[in-house]
Amino acid sequence: MLACGVCRTDLHIVEGELPQRLDAVIPGHQIVAEVVSSPDSAFVPGQRVGVSWIGGVDGTCRFCRSDRENLCDRPTYTGYSHNGGYAEFTTARTDFLLPLPDKLSPMDAAPLLCAGIIGYRSLRVADVKPGMRVGLFGFGSSAQLLMRVLKA
Repeated sequence: MLACGVCRTDLHIVEGELPQRLDAVIPGHQIVAEVVSSPDSAFVPGQRVGVSWIGGVDGTCRFCRSDRENLCDRPTYTGYSHNGGYAEFTTARTDFLLPLPDKLSPMDAAPLLCAGIIGYRSLRVADVKPGMRVGLFGFGSSAQLLMRVLKA
């Protein structure tokens, strides 16, 4: 682990506000890590990767089949269904890893792996184009990051 952001969801898990999935879990789902080993040749030892909140999907439900895997009927979650980024090591499905550029620091990348992904996906789903007006509901981390993207 190189960095792991703190998300409000981590606090919900720790405070018992979400139903317990495991007897014990190490939270953290905005992970920047270094690959130790991988069955996928696209990820090599020493490579920096991002690991996000969604740890896996079933790939067969109507949501997965319609490119809406964030609504999957049987998802797994990093730091909730299996140990997350506050552990010394964790595992992740390679289809849910994101290669990270070297010029992006681990501390800057970590928050992008939850709030950043949520905001970015929202823009894509809404098909936002330059010059359009966008209304944001709430003002959490995702909205704060998204405002910077929209301004750019």
